[in-house]
Amino acid sequence: MLASVPLGMAGRAVGGWARRMAGGTAEEINAELAARAAEQIFEVLGQLKGGAMKLGQALSVFEAAVPDELAAPYREALTKLQAEAPPMPADAVHAVLTEQLGASWRKRFAEFDDTPAAAASIGQVHRAIWHDGREVAVKVQYPGAKEALLADLRQLRRFSRIVQPLMPAVAVKPLVAELTDRMIEELDYRAEADHQRAFAAGFRDDPHVFVPRVLASAPKVLVMEWVIGTPLAKVIASGDQRTRDRFAWLFADFHYSSADRVERLHVDPHPGNYLLLGDGRLGVLDFGAVGRMPGGVPWTLGRILRLAVDGRPGELLDLLREENFVQPGIDVRAEDVLRYLAPLVTPIQEETFHFTRDWLRAQAERMGDIRRPEFTISRSINLPPQHLMLLRATGSSAAILCQLEAEVAMRGIFQERLNGFRE
Repeated sequence: MLASVPLGMAGRAVGGWARRMAGGTAEEINAELAARAAEQIFEVLGQLKGGAMKLGQALSVFEAAVPDELAAPYREALTKLQAEAPPMPADAVHAVLTEQLGASWRKRFAEFDDTPAAAASIGQVHRAIWHDGREVAVKVQYPGAKEALLADLRQLRRFSRIVQPLMPAVAVKPLVAELTDRMIEELDYRAEADHQRAFAAGFRDDPHVFVPRVLASAPKVLVMEWVIGTPLAKVIASGDQRTRDRFAWLFADFHYSSADRVERLHVDPHPGNYLLLGDGRLGVLDFGAVGRMPGGVPWTLGRILRLAVDGRPGELLDLLREENFVQPGIDVRAEDVLRYLAPLVTPIQEETFHFTRDWLRAQAERMGDIRRPEFTISRSINLPPQHLMLLRATGSSAAILCQLEAEVAMRGIFQERLNGFRE
């Protein structure tokens, strides 16, 4: 099913070229192609349910890289996908709670609202009052979510055969495997509870970050403190510049400091997982997708960034080959690799950097235009599986900063948080 997406989009592109030759403008044809592709994506993802929602959330942060007139249809399709997810009936919710927390589960709550407060990819969230009076969020997994997700992931794995010819230097199969492993881990709410407890302990009494405490957990039910704040999506849509900059710094610093403080990385950075609390702290939610990072961010990645920022092409290429970013047998000039990476490290070359949608779009166009030399270089760069989790999460985080259109002192964050980058 997922395989039909790129094939269908290619067919529409051919049709678009034909209409352009017949007199249609580029703008009209691009808009039509985007709208039709969004319709197909919604049709396919709508049938895939849980896995589609996870994939849609992962893709949604990159809409900042697409011109707004083209991104709108995709944004609307993803919104529709979430909005039309039917809520679990109350009797089904009660059945899951009985199975997971026992027949006397109601005694653990002073109140329980049967109407879901929010829908997630593989479950929904209910508001309740814990037996001691605390307001809590109760995350309940959909019956059959595991089977549906595993079926969807089998389809996702087929993507590797389609994508591989387009990126000959990249080992696509292990990259897809890493992504599916993260999704499968999210099915076990006990593992999520363990991650959340670790983050809550690591950031206890932190002046900038708040992680709600876990009160109870089971494989398919998770009970945690209820958190009230302004969602990141609302700040992106209508926040003033001061609020955007504040949120962006909190978000970026949390992303890199967690690897150092908790030796774990929150690898699901999309707007639904972050809040700006009334006291100015960043509220972080949903720890289903977390990767362990013993020792923090690898020294070599910080060193690669330092060499790129300092403009040292020979040492940079040597380290990239050593870390398998450039595989044996790939012939590439050190100066070309540095020229390819230089625009990507501009956010840490100055004391502060203004992240914008235009900057992200420029990077996407630079690396995706087959007429430019950067495209050839991009096909020579491999993404080693051992670094994929961090690189994928970091790319998503940068996309969120661009959605915020925020100015952030990234160099200071890297200087403090990244081994190997420190001068």
